[in-house]
Amino acid sequence: MSGVNRKEKKYAKKMRNQPSNITFSSSDAGAGRSGMGRSDSQMDNPREGWFTRHREGVNGDHIQQQQVGPSHQLPCYSDRQRGSHRGGFRGYRGGSRGSYRGHSQEIPKILTATNFAQARAAEINAMLKAVTHKSSSQFLQSLPPQMRRRAMSHNIKRLPRRLREIAKKEVEKIAHLKKEQSKSKSRKARRRHGNMLLEFNRRQRKNIWLETHIWHAKRFHTVKKWGYCLANKPTTKSYRACYRAMTKHCLLQDLSYYCCLELNGTEENLLASLARLSSRDAGATFASAACLSGKCQGSLVLYKADRYPEKPLGPVTFLWRPKAQSESHSENRQLWIWTHPALKMDVLTELQLVCQCLDVPLPEPAPSECKTITEKETNMVGLKRKVHDKAGEKIIPEKKIIGDGTRDPLKTVSWTSLTTGIAIEDLTMEILRYRLIGPLSHCVIFEALQAAAVLENSEGTEEMGLPCWWSEYCRRSENVALHNRQGDFLLLLPGVASPAEISAGTVLGLAVGDPRLNMPKNSTTAMPDPSQPKDPEKIRELCLKGVGAECAQSQIWDQNVRNIVTETKISEQELNRMRSKLLVPGTRLDLGPQESKIPILLVQQPGKMAGEEHIGWGSGWDILIPKGWGMAFWIPLIYRGARAGGLQEGAKHSQYKGMPHFPDDFPDCPAGVRHSEETEKELLDKYKRYPPAKRPNYIHHGTMTPFRCPWQQLVAEWETQNQDGIIKPAVSGKERELRSEVQDLNKEHVGVHERKAEDTSNEKNPPELEADSENVTALEPKEGCKPIQIPRDEDVQSENGPVPILRSRKLLRQISAWCRPTSSRGQQTQQCRRSAQLQMTTDAVKAIVCSYPRFLVWVRLSLLRKGSPVANATVCIPSEEDLQLLVSDPNCCGPQEPKHRDPFKRQCKSSKGKKKRTLSEDLETASGDLGMKSVSSCRTDLIRGLWPDQLQGVTSHCSRRTIGYVSQGDFSLTVGCGEALGFVSLLGLLHMVSNQPAGKRGLVLVRNPASLQYRLAKINIEV
Repeated sequence: MSGVNRKEKKYAKKMRNQPSNITFSSSDAGAGRSGMGRSDSQMDNPREGWFTRHREGVNGDHIQQQQVGPSHQLPCYSDRQRGSHRGGFRGYRGGSRGSYRGHSQEIPKILTATNFAQARAAEINAMLKAVTHKSSSQFLQSLPPQMRRRAMSHNIKRLPRRLREIAKKEVEKIAHLKKEQSKSKSRKARRRHGNMLLEFNRRQRKNIWLETHIWHAKRFHTVKKWGYCLANKPTTKSYRACYRAMTKHCLLQDLSYYCCLELNGTEENLLASLARLSSRDAGATFASAACLSGKCQGSLVLYKADRYPEKPLGPVTFLWRPKAQSESHSENRQLWIWTHPALKMDVLTELQLVCQCLDVPLPEPAPSECKTITEKETNMVGLKRKVHDKAGEKIIPEKKIIGDGTRDPLKTVSWTSLTTGIAIEDLTMEILRYRLIGPLSHCVIFEALQAAAVLENSEGTEEMGLPCWWSEYCRRSENVALHNRQGDFLLLLPGVASPAEISAGTVLGLAVGDPRLNMPKNSTTAMPDPSQPKDPEKIRELCLKGVGAECAQSQIWDQNVRNIVTETKISEQELNRMRSKLLVPGTRLDLGPQESKIPILLVQQPGKMAGEEHIGWGSGWDILIPKGWGMAFWIPLIYRGARAGGLQEGAKHSQYKGMPHFPDDFPDCPAGVRHSEETEKELLDKYKRYPPAKRPNYIHHGTMTPFRCPWQQLVAEWETQNQDGIIKPAVSGKERELRSEVQDLNKEHVGVHERKAEDTSNEKNPPELEADSENVTALEPKEGCKPIQIPRDEDVQSENGPVPILRSRKLLRQISAWCRPTSSRGQQTQQCRRSAQLQMTTDAVKAIVCSYPRFLVWVRLSLLRKGSPVANATVCIPSEEDLQLLVSDPNCCGPQEPKHRDPFKRQCKSSKGKKKRTLSEDLETASGDLGMKSVSSCRTDLIRGLWPDQLQGVTSHCSRRTIGYVSQGDFSLTVGCGEALGFVSLLGLLHMVSNQPAGKRGLVLVRNPASLQYRLAKINIEV
């Protein structure tokens, strides 16, 4: 029984797609075992070639059998299976055998041939189409399996003759498609020098490659930023190794992506135009005496024309070309301004405005070293290079792109003013800049570079056809004497313990030989040689006076010299060929007068200068070299033990110095605003990629903006509170009692200053500080509490615009003295003990509040206990209980923020079938609970764990009032504790300091976005 059932199932599976032509009626009496009354012989042999009609009586007797037609068979089991339960046999097993009467129909008594053929016409057409139509399969698949051979795919003649033509056409079509799709025949062809050069040049059309890009791409994670492909961080674990290099040896960075703008004109016109972009109140300007002579490099923050202090552009460094003795009577000067690439267009636009360089000259011709690659040439990768073209002319091979490969040859790079005579030229990627950071950076420079040899017989070089810039330079005795003095300064560098001992920004011009000729066989570590003779007097004079203005001269300022040096560089292939001809392999290759002479500039970087801790940390040297010599200088520096770093190491260097890093720490600049928006978008996208259970719920943590800092809302709310009279800088009675206790303990240090302050406290004007306290300055407010320096104009700064940062050095010294700056661990310094704490009067505070109501202050926060702050952390005012807790328990870390309720939880979990409310009801409920206004206009696409876009009450959202945010923070390896850099509201800072006890001034609370724990920290305002 089971064997027959299996046979029927097997047969039904084979006949599943066959047409059903004849059905049986339900009145058939003896349907038999399968319900169709088939005989045993037919059941045993179900594949008969003829259809039969059966008619049986009630007792199952055979009545009639008639031959119906060929090639068709009665569908017995398959029809039932397809009609009732095609997917299985459950219906058949459930019913009784022989009782299939409910699915049968009446058998037609007459079968017409025409109707039967018409019904089968569709099937016949489908069969003919399948036979005659050419499918997408290969020609071998048209053969039956038993006729297929593997050799047929290689030799068409092994196919049957009827398929050879079809196979030949298919083979030709496939070969043609492969030829069109493939750009190179093999990896070996792609790795040929010419083909790789074409490919590299093509890839540089969108993003600029530095000359060290390929070296970095093999060892660093690269990112595309500001139109460049830059190295971000090493692929190896080198975080602490890079810090040790900055602290004990040397860290090397490629800063060639910084843009250089050259200004030419008379000194008077240049200073008059540039004076509108800066202010003496913020520090040194372009007219600084040391910088104007050319012996020092200067740095400042540029502002829009006549908009100081509210419309900054960003930080720049500048360098004046020193006057030569032969040009002392000339009034024309040359100035280089180095800017960040994100800042370049803003600075260039403002320079064109103040210098009146709006006349557009004729575009410069395309550079000769870079031939434009057409689309047709880019498709020739992998093919053999031809020496001659079709016309018989010789083809000039492609050259490596040197400089900016994305620049349009027809685009203007220089602008000249017919009114002022000032010319502005864009020197981006024309001058390379390498930065060496660390105490032994000068040792690396000394071993890698050597002063060029002076040519005694210059006529021989002219006959040999060599470039004449060096021979012409050596013809004058004063130039040779100057070159010798510059070389003597280079020899003194190993005797200096650290670059921080030399004057800040010292510039040394020099002409050096080819550094590739002095490379060691293996990588070494440059160290000072104690056996080398030193001249203490000259080293002391170098550290005290620096380098003279005459020694800062260099031929790198001359564009013609730079072009000659770039074009006449000896290739690596030629140098290797010369080395192979040496009699003693491994000896130094002496080229004599054929050796290239490269003019460079060495610029000292002062490192940390603000504050009182770790002065000089992170100092080093910058090397300015002409383009085309990037790798020729990079590899020798690496072989002397310098460790390479990327953008991440540069940001950590600025963080450890306590200096703002561009563009992260410049929220008042247009480039900083753009960077903040891009960072917020990246962090938000990363947050959305995690499921809700694997990411923090910032609403529970009381963090309204975890991915950005709402500076506009912060200063606006503090200004509103100041106008409402909430901020009261007056001294309370309790504070006076605490101050009296501190005064009793420190009578010896501050008694004199307190008595002077008490004598002048009843006067109308605020008191002036003593002569010995130069860093503290009191302000005199005008009548009606009007602004002192800058009139507040609604057109100058809108509420939605960037919030300006206070950069007035006089005010920063005043506020820093009020905050009692201390060291990282909280120990008071002698200078802070001398400062008079009671000099912070109500009038002085009101004067600052009225003049700068919407300003931010740059601060450095040092945690008193454990903890590591991160970006976007909140800076809050500690309560009286928090300060008392610190006194009672010195080891306490800080208070905790209570967990917040999520008012949008129901809206985000609407799929669970809970009772839903509209978004407006949720927002009104949330605003009512938190004491906020209605925010029904917020976005409707809520994200679980995040607040809506429109924020209100950022200062009073948590249990502690917020006064600022952290822009960057981490555990500082320099001081051994957690440090953060950020900004606080000027009004909030003055409100906090004026209401804190004298012994606890400057203490704040720092809380990370994904934490409820507050950490006690000390504010340091370093000027």
